[in-house]
Amino acid sequence: MNSSGAPVPVFDHLDHLSDERGLFEHAEHSTPRREHGYCVDDVARALVVVSREPNPSTTVTRLSRRYLDFVLAALDPSGMCHNRMGVDGSWRDDPALGDWWGRAVWGLGVAAASAETAGMRARALSGFRIAAQRRAPHVRSMAFAALGATALLVQRPDELAARELLADTVTAIWTDECDAEWPWPESRLRYANGSLAEALISGGGALADDLVLHRGLDLLDFLLRVETRDGHLSVTPVGGRDRDHIGPAYDQQPIEVAALADACGTAFRVTLDTRWLIGIRLAWRWFVGDNDSATPMFDPDTGAGYDGLEPGGHNLNQGAESTLAMLSTAQQARRVGHLL
Repeated sequence: MNSSGAPVPVFDHLDHLSDERGLFEHAEHSTPRREHGYCVDDVARALVVVSREPNPSTTVTRLSRRYLDFVLAALDPSGMCHNRMGVDGSWRDDPALGDWWGRAVWGLGVAAASAETAGMRARALSGFRIAAQRRAPHVRSMAFAALGATALLVQRPDELAARELLADTVTAIWTDECDAEWPWPESRLRYANGSLAEALISGGGALADDLVLHRGLDLLDFLLRVETRDGHLSVTPVGGRDRDHIGPAYDQQPIEVAALADACGTAFRVTLDTRWLIGIRLAWRWFVGDNDSATPMFDPDTGAGYDGLEPGGHNLNQGAESTLAMLSTAQQARRVGHLL
């Protein structure tokens, strides 16, 4: 925390999970499990986080270059993307269009808009344009990609590849059927749900489409209502959640909380409506310990996030996804800290 009470992200553990090649996916407690290798899912998420960091330290700058190199190396000329790399540096899968492709587009879009140097921004933009020529058959892949497209459009409003990708994402998520009791575009909540709402909010804002914007805001409002219990977040567990769910349920994943915080941050940026700051506050408080198990979900000294909220506390492992989810949420809380 700084003197204003806003969180200050600590990148020590993220650096500890990284080597000269990339970011290890798993950890046993705080120790990287090198045998599981790396994945674009996490490295692309890391690229988003480090690219968003203002006044980056030398550590963050070094990690930014490494993560950008990794994501670019994962791209196939066709625009598809590898995901898994072994510790020996060889890819263990064929290029495809899963969630990792969407996250790669997200990371490259944010880096193209916000990376520290002009050279990094140019390299990221080139990679974005290669990946953005494809369309994934999965709604979350498209939603993640749309977040990168929106970030890029904020800086480059005439970027045609980003605008076309964003428009196609809105079409992929949109449904004309709307149940007043269950307005969500899927029959059940799954994972990173806030990203679907955020894609519509950011898409509606960037495309000047009020209908899409308000649909996204309605979805985010619904998500906050069903994922709040007794004044704190009680988010969708790892197994998903249907309309008949009565919480709490476990294991709760930090990625769900981070997606909510990002969506609320985007909603505030687009609308300037301060009610969305409540969601960011709830998300950060979840990490601090205002959650169903009254358990802090990160180590403030190292910046390590714990892998899941359990009935009796937290999973002691401190992997990449959970650490990045905490750092991302801390960034959102810091950005609007004076308003919280």
